[in-house]
Amino acid sequence: MASNLKNLSEYSERNTGSVFDKKFGIVVSEWNDEVTGALLEGAIETLKEQGAQKKNIKVHYVPGSFELPLGAQFLAQNKKFDAVICLGCVIQGETRHFDFICDAVAQGICNVGLKYNKPVVFGVLTTDNLQQALDRAGGKHGNKGEAAAITAVKMLGFNN
Repeated sequence: MASNLKNLSEYSERNTGSVFDKKFGIVVSEWNDEVTGALLEGAIETLKEQGAQKKNIKVHYVPGSFELPLGAQFLAQNKKFDAVICLGCVIQGETRHFDFICDAVAQGICNVGLKYNKPVVFGVLTTDNLQQALDRAGGKHGNKGEAAAITAVKMLGFNN
């Protein structure tokens, strides 16, 4: 969680092994693309900084955050991907729609990782407003895309 006490772009080097030969699938929501584009940029740059080869990072788009779990499943079932990163942004509106989408996306992404026994990372912002999202997509609280990429790297190094 990003706050005044923790920046999303800060992380320890613990469990960050070599990812030179690892293949990453990134599923990105097109909804709130100003935000998700920044998350994607942060994720890709971080993976490359950690040693991933650009040719081993494949990006796929889905219409909205609700579709992230199925997009992740399509990639996770493909044995060529070692990890899948899901990037999205759900901003609170005037109805309870926000709650249903957030719950479904979180549970869906979790289930995909457990089903395929590989890292499937939740890089989805769930904010009260656009400014909070921008603050967490490269703004004053860092970039959740970077945090999601580091999580994938660390989880790949978990069993090593």
